[in-house]
Amino acid sequence: MKIHEYQAKEMFAGYNISVPPGEVAFTTQEALDVARKLETYPVVLKAQIHAGGRGKGGGVNLAYSESEVQSLADAMLGMNLVTPQTGAQGRKVNKILVEKAMDIKEELYLAVMQDRTTAKTVIMASRAGGVDIEKIAEETPEKIIKVWIDPLLGIQPYHFRQIAFALDLPAETRKVSGFIINRIYDLYVAYDCSLVEINPLILSKEDQLFCMDAKINFDENGLYRHKEILSYFDPQEEDPLEIEASKYGLNYIRLDGNVGNMVNGAGLAMATMDLIKKAGASPANFLDVGGGASKEMVENGFRIILSDGKVECVLINIFGGILRCDVLAEGVVQAARKIGLSVPVVVRMEGTNVQKGRQILRDSGLDLINVKDLQEAAQRVVQLVD
Repeated sequence: MKIHEYQAKEMFAGYNISVPPGEVAFTTQEALDVARKLETYPVVLKAQIHAGGRGKGGGVNLAYSESEVQSLADAMLGMNLVTPQTGAQGRKVNKILVEKAMDIKEELYLAVMQDRTTAKTVIMASRAGGVDIEKIAEETPEKIIKVWIDPLLGIQPYHFRQIAFALDLPAETRKVSGFIINRIYDLYVAYDCSLVEINPLILSKEDQLFCMDAKINFDENGLYRHKEILSYFDPQEEDPLEIEASKYGLNYIRLDGNVGNMVNGAGLAMATMDLIKKAGASPANFLDVGGGASKEMVENGFRIILSDGKVECVLINIFGGILRCDVLAEGVVQAARKIGLSVPVVVRMEGTNVQKGRQILRDSGLDLINVKDLQEAAQRVVQLVD
């Protein structure tokens, strides 16, 4: 689960991590009220969407007067912000963060995340913070400092010194940097985060450290322990079909292709999407109905796939184990009769009660294309969408 920058900064402030003064605004009038409260110019207006690279798309702007705050807020609220991370479709801006602009001497980068390869937590830091950190990581990775922490032992003072000296921070700032690193690590562990990132962490002209941006992602498997975090969830930032799928316990991710997929098992789903791509088509979604899906889950999954206007064909690929083939077939037939088939549907199933499942599909009277071989299924899909 992702949260907005202003929400992450609220959490930072609760951990005594320095952030610029500011508040979120949902209207132009609220933006003006926040600017007046700050009693200083310039102020910075930052679009609040779940995507990075906002500055490159016009989502971060400086205002030097009240009239500029008004004109910028008018322009930003409701705009469709396109960044390298949103894709061409962009994201609608429904809120902006208005905060004091800081005098920046240097922009740094700091993040805490999980390293699955080593089963450790890794702290990443760099003196080359700012909007081009992805480019830095790709072209000059030696500029990224990495310090690994054993989660059983936790963070130690020597970790702070390692990072502070590697960043070549002024002597009087090293102690503050250690405090910030320690508090960020504590937040990361306490809230079951998958990522805590500050880009940039700025060194001001007075050699003080401030978190100018903040990004926190949470491991959804741990959210049951942090119900207060659920209030930060912003449904406007999520795909409506993904939200709908979550209501029924379905693992659904919307993609950009034209072939809808319904599969049981994440590994089989990935293999199915690879096969579709290799055959020359493009998957429109990832949908894992799970091993123990009911007829109702299958029906809802099928309905959600067909709700995507880009879907020109559906491929159902099921290996019947816990989810029996007859249960799947009944769910598909039930959904097809309720919704009506507007696109061709290819069904490939194997496993428990497969003959019974195929008979249910044949007896349904619906235009369902039954195939036995996965390679054949992919080829039929490609022919249908060409």
